[in-house]
Amino acid sequence: MRGVALYIGALLGPGLLLLPGLAAALAGPASILAWAGLLAVSGLFALVFTRLGLRVPGDGGVIGYTAAGLGPRAGRAVGWCFLTAVVLGAPVVCLIGAGYVTALTGAGRGATALVAALLLAGVTALTLAGARVGTAVQLGLIGLLLAVITVAVAGSLHAAHAANWTPFAPHGWTSLGGAAQVLMLSFVGWEAVAPLNRRLADPARSLPRITATAFAVTAVVYLALATAVIAVLGPRAAGPVPVADLLRTAVGGAGPAVAAAAAALLTLATVNAYLTGAAALAAHPRAESGRVPQGSPTPSSAGGSRVFFLWTTAAGLVELTGEAFGALDTTRMVAIPTSLFLVVYVGSTASGARVLAGPVRAAAMIGCLAAACVLAFGGVAAAGGLAVGAAGLLAPSRRGRAPAGPECPAASGPRHRSAPQLSGAPGRRPSARGGD
Repeated sequence: MRGVALYIGALLGPGLLLLPGLAAALAGPASILAWAGLLAVSGLFALVFTRLGLRVPGDGGVIGYTAAGLGPRAGRAVGWCFLTAVVLGAPVVCLIGAGYVTALTGAGRGATALVAALLLAGVTALTLAGARVGTAVQLGLIGLLLAVITVAVAGSLHAAHAANWTPFAPHGWTSLGGAAQVLMLSFVGWEAVAPLNRRLADPARSLPRITATAFAVTAVVYLALATAVIAVLGPRAAGPVPVADLLRTAVGGAGPAVAAAAAALLTLATVNAYLTGAAALAAHPRAESGRVPQGSPTPSSAGGSRVFFLWTTAAGLVELTGEAFGALDTTRMVAIPTSLFLVVYVGSTASGARVLAGPVRAAAMIGCLAAACVLAFGGVAAAGGLAVGAAGLLAPSRRGRAPAGPECPAASGPRHRSAPQLSGAPGRRPSARGGD
């Protein structure tokens, strides 16, 4: 059950507090079809990454998975996309939390951007100093998120109206593609199988059950929240704080304050997890090949990770300034890291189609095609993601050996959180052929 909780923690995050409303703004009630379609694709991702975790054990995550089937250059391209997505995604997560805080006072875009900048600066400083949110705290925060969503959905259903489902597709059926493109940010996290795999005593037996349970829980949460946002809020579903609006209906005036507190705590924990894992990857000279052995530098001691934090700070300054002055909107800010993560998933599933066999290979092919189709709706953001991947593909390889130090927390994904061994027995890894 701890493995299930950790995997759910990798999949759920503050994006769940914003994306249902954003999707409703783009596609209206028809956005529920985008949720359902992405859940089907998410099931394929879950199956493929579970098998890749057994087939390619280790801490390389999506870089190692891609390199296994497409070579080290493709792995490096995926790594560049992953790191860029974290750099550009961290300010977006802070903006989500800040939106819930400033909604309490009715403050405008400038105040929201300022609060987001303070959140980003605070969590960056703490992470650079070596602070990491403990596993127990992380799991507690995920439990808090699930409790908030449960109260919001169950407590507001009495206010649902059938009229809120019409017109069903006010912006046309093509708007589903745009809704799916931004919603994809909620379905990133299946690659967290990499660090989870090495903490299980018997991965081949436990990992499929953990994945299936995590998928079932997240599917229920996503569909329940998306349905409630449309059925209860109707035209108000397109607002920036849909969960706060549901909680106001469910429990009264205290609802938005509860949502704001939960959003702020989740933002700090999630961005800390983002930056910790990504900084370790950026600091390691062999990470681009997907081989991240023990002895990796820590975020607080490695020069490469400091450069990563500088890039994150610079990106936050640009994005949040653009938000404050109206040059950027939330949809565009979400679309950019989402497109980068889609490139990561296209590379990983394309590799899976080469190294896996049987029905899982077919699942990898379908998942790769689906990710590519969703990416195609990204427009300029998709072009940017492909450009970053191309730059990583063409860049010269780094050389060098890692200095001694504590174990790298792994480059597993944006929501990776450290976790203790899930069994007292030593972890056993399958052979290279065992995953097939």
